[in-house]
Amino acid sequence: MITLNINGKRRKVDLPSDTPLLWVLRDQLGMTGTKFGCGMAVCGACMVHIDGEPTRACVTPISTLATKKIVTIEAMAQDETGKKVQESWLAQGVPQCGYCQSGQVMSATALLKNQPKPSDADIDKAMSGNLCRCGTYPRIRAAIKQAAGIGEVQA
Repeated sequence: MITLNINGKRRKVDLPSDTPLLWVLRDQLGMTGTKFGCGMAVCGACMVHIDGEPTRACVTPISTLATKKIVTIEAMAQDETGKKVQESWLAQGVPQCGYCQSGQVMSATALLKNQPKPSDADIDKAMSGNLCRCGTYPRIRAAIKQAAGIGEVQA
């Protein structure tokens, strides 16, 4: 039995210690906002925050998380920065197919919490681990700038 702190709530799970966090979130707890993309920590669709750092849930074993604070996309609307990111995402018309969006939002939120006024290079570096099949990268950059208060609504 492992107790995890997910979005401020303590959740007990009785699973093998090497179970990836992604499967606990989706299959055990019904939190489907975190997506499965590649299963190899390449695409970023499964991004969550572990103690404030963007982390790929598909390769993070639950045994490493007993003392950590896990935050998922489901909690972003209650987070001041996360809410700004989500609002700017809509204002900039970022989502197309939408599949990568929760991971993108999680990475963008972590960036803005660490660098409130990021440069283009900062954005590129922070978002380089998130793939978008639809190619909305210019809108993603614009949304991050808008959330940071350094850009204008383009949509």
